[in-house]
Amino acid sequence: MSQLKDLAVGDRFEGFYLIKSAEVRKTRAGKDYIAMTFQDRTGTISGNLWDAQAHNVEEFIAGKVVYMRAVKELYNGMPQVNQIFLRLPENTEPNNPADFKEKPPVSADELREYVQKVIFKIENGIWNRIVRHIFKKYDKEFFQFPAAKVNHHAFETGLAFHTVTMVQLAERITEVYPRLNASLMYAGILLHDMAKTIELSGPVNTSYTLAGNLIGHIVLIDEEVSKAVAELGIDENDEDVILLRHVLLSHHGQLEYGSPVRPHIMEAEIIHMIDNLDASMMMMMTALNQVGPGEMTPRIFALDNRNFYRPNFDKKKD
Repeated sequence: MSQLKDLAVGDRFEGFYLIKSAEVRKTRAGKDYIAMTFQDRTGTISGNLWDAQAHNVEEFIAGKVVYMRAVKELYNGMPQVNQIFLRLPENTEPNNPADFKEKPPVSADELREYVQKVIFKIENGIWNRIVRHIFKKYDKEFFQFPAAKVNHHAFETGLAFHTVTMVQLAERITEVYPRLNASLMYAGILLHDMAKTIELSGPVNTSYTLAGNLIGHIVLIDEEVSKAVAELGIDENDEDVILLRHVLLSHHGQLEYGSPVRPHIMEAEIIHMIDNLDASMMMMMTALNQVGPGEMTPRIFALDNRNFYRPNFDKKKD
């Protein structure tokens, strides 16, 4: 079976792949087609199944393993598969979706253990109680969900992995800048994307929920903090509550990026920077893993539509 990572443009290939997402759309002529993303453990690639029939729509859904014959091409500088033939596996052919999913760099159990240790480091009683209360409510989802539908950490457990990486960065930054309040940094980072568990539908065929589309995770986590404060009997006007809410509401940094307020304390500014740093690094690493040394990645829309070069000294990373 050809691995997606090893395919060159123009290669005809065949093999078994997982359908990561499948969305029925219409051409200008009114004909149905399925916009799909295929996945194996080495990466993902998109493609369209044209002239889709009703039975195709029923069979080829997200979460299914399929046999595919296709050609790798470029469209507007982005890799895609074309001339697609699909069928479902037969008899003893590979059909377990777990065998085709990207493996998270760290297991969910390891991530959970690390998070519990970090919660113990939150010395402020109010922040600690709020974090524990919300984690108890969303523990299962937090360690399963991706951090995004497409752009970064878009894999199972990606939300927890993104959060843990941010905390690791914060631990080092607070050593360099001890004036930063480490407890507020940890509490803010642990909760900043928690409402992705409400905004997104889950790790399979990830889409935005109604609340995700109409409200968004920043406002949703602020609501969760307000609920926690009320349920725990904490004064909503306490400065510690307001500081935590500010950190969460401002973590996108700019009003045009969805934050209702810009950062006005150091901890909020640094959390915003760490969030951008980790998201950008994951997008670059994901793209660079799909090309060989001496090659350029496709353009990454979320990084100002830039592409990136993989230096030859990176050969040892393969």
